Amino acid sequence: MRFFIELSYSGSNYHGWQIQPNANTVQAELNKALSTILNNAISVVGAGRTDSGVHARQMFAHFDVEIEVEIPLLITKLNGFLPIDIAILNIFKVNEDAHCRFDAISRTYKYYITNKKSPFNNNVYFHYKSLDVDAMNLACKHLLGKQDFTSFSKLHTQTHTNDCDLMLANWEKKDDNLIFSIKSDRFLRNMVRAIVGTLLEVGEGKITKDKVKEIIEKKDRSQSGVSVPAHALFLTNIEYFEKIM
Repeated sequence: MRFFIELSYSGSNYHGWQIQPNANTVQAELNKALSTILNNAISVVGAGRTDSGVHARQMFAHFDVEIEVEIPLLITKLNGFLPIDIAILNIFKVNEDAHCRFDAISRTYKYYITNKKSPFNNNVYFHYKSLDVDAMNLACKHLLGKQDFTSFSKLHTQTHTNDCDLMLANWEKKDDNLIFSIKSDRFLRNMVRAIVGTLLEVGEGKITKDKVKEIIEKKDRSQSGVSVPAHALFLTNIEYFEKIM
């Protein structure tokens, strides 16, 4: 039987989602908890890979097991076993060929910026310079659609293609915060943080809004802005085809 797990986590104490040698990761913690509780060797498959320090308000993983699973009890046991910064939200049975990564239609990230420094804003990026949000939103239009996003990808990754289909990219003000939302069928490593860094250059007047189109066309990471810190980035939503059930 195959089950989907819906979970959330703070990435502050982890070197990302994916298992790595000699590093603490969310996937490793989940494997350990499930294997211990179910008394089976369980290896979960994640819907994606969040980078070191990145958070997830909604993440999915799936696992296979041959024994009967009492879902409410398993959720309770997992939440008692796992560290405080990982929470199981739901577990549900899916079709045996459902895949939490390949059946995902889209993923949405949000990045949080503030111009009001506070010792309690641990998951917001403090940016003291004034920004032209209208120019940043006009620049976002160049990001939409299916394009090659090599200019915003970490170098030497093992992807077959750097094409992504962006469905949404926009900034909105909310109180003292500036929130960037971006939605795509897939994301490259470091992509969102590099895009945010580039759009901040637009907001500061360092580059024009139309320069973003030129950066994309050059397919050269050295042309785009610096990557903003990971601690203000959240994976917030993953959508699936209905066929998984």
